[in-house]
Amino acid sequence: MIDMKVRGLFWLLTALLLASLMTLSYFVVKDKSITLFFIMEGVILLTAIYLIIFYRRIIKPLQIIGDGMDLLKEQDFSSRLREVGQKDADRIVEIFNKMMEQLKNERLSLREQNHFMDLLINASPLGVLILDLDDRILSLNPAGCKMFQVAAPDGYRGKMLQALSSPLAAELIKIPPQDSQTIRLNDANIYKCTHASFIDKGFHHSFYLLEPLTEDVFKAEKKAYEKVIRMIAHEVNNTTAGITSTLDTLGTTFSGQAEMEDVCEVLNIAIDRCYSMSRFITNFADVVRIPEAAFQYVQLNHLVLSCKRFMETVCARRSIQLNLYISEADPKVYLDPTLFEQVLVNIIKNSAESIGQNGQIDIYVKNNPVSLEIVDNGKGIDKETQAKLFTPFFSTKPKGQGIGLIFIREVLQQHTCSFSLQTNKNGLTSFKIIFNSF
Repeated sequence: MIDMKVRGLFWLLTALLLASLMTLSYFVVKDKSITLFFIMEGVILLTAIYLIIFYRRIIKPLQIIGDGMDLLKEQDFSSRLREVGQKDADRIVEIFNKMMEQLKNERLSLREQNHFMDLLINASPLGVLILDLDDRILSLNPAGCKMFQVAAPDGYRGKMLQALSSPLAAELIKIPPQDSQTIRLNDANIYKCTHASFIDKGFHHSFYLLEPLTEDVFKAEKKAYEKVIRMIAHEVNNTTAGITSTLDTLGTTFSGQAEMEDVCEVLNIAIDRCYSMSRFITNFADVVRIPEAAFQYVQLNHLVLSCKRFMETVCARRSIQLNLYISEADPKVYLDPTLFEQVLVNIIKNSAESIGQNGQIDIYVKNNPVSLEIVDNGKGIDKETQAKLFTPFFSTKPKGQGIGLIFIREVLQQHTCSFSLQTNKNGLTSFKIIFNSF
């Protein structure tokens, strides 16, 4: 803008000077004075030379500065200004070109860093959820999509965190800023969640860093309870074996003696108690010795129907109606039928025990995605209990051993299934299994 004004004034001055000189030349020619004519021609020539020098020294540098301002405005850091042959102007050009080169390098470095960060976040096994200034979802990396069970983050971009229909999202909202908590969900998954922030353009943006701990915690838990169970089983079985043998010997010795009938009865009760203790500890040991799955393709409808028929009698004793809704597609699944039948038996048995008497259990086989859901109208599970369900030896039953859900967890993990157990808002308790290989 300044360059155009100066050039306008320059050309106006040039026009006035030339007009004045041409007017004087007219009067000189009119008087027919040759000397004055040559003098006027010389003045005009000198004026033209002066105007050219003035343009090169004043107007041209201003024009170059204007061109540089345009390049900065357009953020064209790859273009450069040319030297004009003037020391002061060329110095400005040199400084400007160095500045443009530095801006170009810094911008390129920033782009490379941002690209690297994008690649790092997308490839990271940690979930990264970034919120904007209004606490709306700005971005979610692939690991986060898997944790939240979201097909693509674009559908949730710009929405509040509550829009994610995931138990994990509901727990994240409770974490205060600059805090870190370990969360155990009702699907047996465990996450270390950190709520932090970063500064962008002078404003704080919240983000969540989600570290999956499920596999490491399960390995540590299994290693711990395997050692404890084996030690206890060894000591108990050795002890009960010796006691049982001694009691059998005493029972044989006292048998047939009328005065020792009461003693023999006490001995038999003690022997039964020893056997009961042995079976009790064996149940724990069986959890450690779950065999490797022998996979084969199985029709899911047929497998569930067979299990339903097996459990109908158990449910009928409690006046519980057991319903099955099979899938029309009848999907094939790759699993161990023996282990998986035991999983279904345990789930249905738990549902029946939760109901007690007079209730209903519905089994749904679905095809998209391939999944299985067992729903009951029992007394339900509260929020605090849901997070503890798949921990070793935890049970809500007065005489429960806390190994049924551990067995279910171990088998479903062998089958790479996703699963969850929760009581929904409608009061129904649902155990859902998703076959991830389909």
